[in-house]
Amino acid sequence: MPVFGPLYERVANAPAVPERLPLVILMTGFTDAGGAVSGLVDFAREDLDPQPLVAFSNDSLLDYRARRPIITFDQDHLTEFRPPRLELSLAHDALGQPFLLLSGYEPDFGWEAFVESVRTFADDFDVASVTWVHAIPMPVPHTRALGATVSGTRGDLIEEHSVWRPHTQAPATIGHLLELRLIEAGFATTGFVLFVPHYLADTEFPGASALGLEKIMAATGLVFDLSDLREENEEYIGKVEEQISGNDELRRMIATLEERHDAYVAGDAAGHAPHAGMDESKLPSADELAAELERYLASRPSRDDDKSS
Repeated sequence: MPVFGPLYERVANAPAVPERLPLVILMTGFTDAGGAVSGLVDFAREDLDPQPLVAFSNDSLLDYRARRPIITFDQDHLTEFRPPRLELSLAHDALGQPFLLLSGYEPDFGWEAFVESVRTFADDFDVASVTWVHAIPMPVPHTRALGATVSGTRGDLIEEHSVWRPHTQAPATIGHLLELRLIEAGFATTGFVLFVPHYLADTEFPGASALGLEKIMAATGLVFDLSDLREENEEYIGKVEEQISGNDELRRMIATLEERHDAYVAGDAAGHAPHAGMDESKLPSADELAAELERYLASRPSRDDDKSS
């Protein structure tokens, strides 16, 4: 059980916040296919110099046993304890435009209380819009442009960016609840669900994070430098292609994904709804593809390894 106490603490000497800023929400949860959102959080913290305004309480919101914090052991003694962070910050894009950023882990506890606190901050700062992103595995090929489903109040964004509009039920994330409650409170809110190839969902896929930034830019007018992510993605895709090129079975499975994807897109463009194009039960097994790619994926350094080098 969580230790109940203050849900958050306002940061002393926090910067002044202009009114009518966009609020961007990036929280890692139980679905983060391709490490898309964790990659976005890393990008924001490393490149955008966010200045914390509010720090949320781990003891109230985090299940430590489910998501263990990192401790550093140096030969014969402990040197550093790194707890996760969930913060509301003031950040700036590549042009210096300010925006509010809520980033970190998805709370394990106190969802309604957390959502109410975020709604209160949205009121206090008079935010102009709310945009959030998450990513799920889908039976789509990496050789085609990644797509997304869009929800919320922005019909223009839904029309332009939503490639699949299902009627379904799914396990909720805190982002879903935030979207629902913020729309009820009258805020312009947009949610992007990124589609990551299911056989790459357990890897760190830079292209998925780049897509997330593209969607945030489309919704907010903010501008981000995607050059590093795109360069990383070119290298990543090159390695994936290298593994596939020498394996006939893999090439056939990717070709099947491409055929079904293209049929779905063509049918959608013609005004039809070929839902069988998204029928995962008829598609190649993610385990089969992942097994073939294992050698590369296991040898690829993680972001933490890159930072420590």
